[in-house]
Amino acid sequence: MEERIATLKKQLKTLQGQHVKSEAKRKREEAQRAKKDDTRRKLLAGTVVLEKVARGKIEEAQFREWLNGALTQREDRALFNL
Repeated sequence: MEERIATLKKQLKTLQGQHVKSEAKRKREEAQRAKKDDTRRKLLAGTVVLEKVARGKIEEAQFREWLNGALTQREDRALFNL
């Protein structure tokens, strides 16, 4: 009887470990998916704005003013010749 209890405890511990790993993997994948979705949203929004500027629906001066106020890193500013 004690041997059976010990075996079951060992199995329980193994299953709990597998559950913890599985849950960590699920959370990691969820975070990666959320980041990927956020990047895609930003890319699409940027594409729309750039297209509106190209078609004259948003003034380029206004767009550049937004960029000038928002971009602080030298490499980012260089992309837009700011």
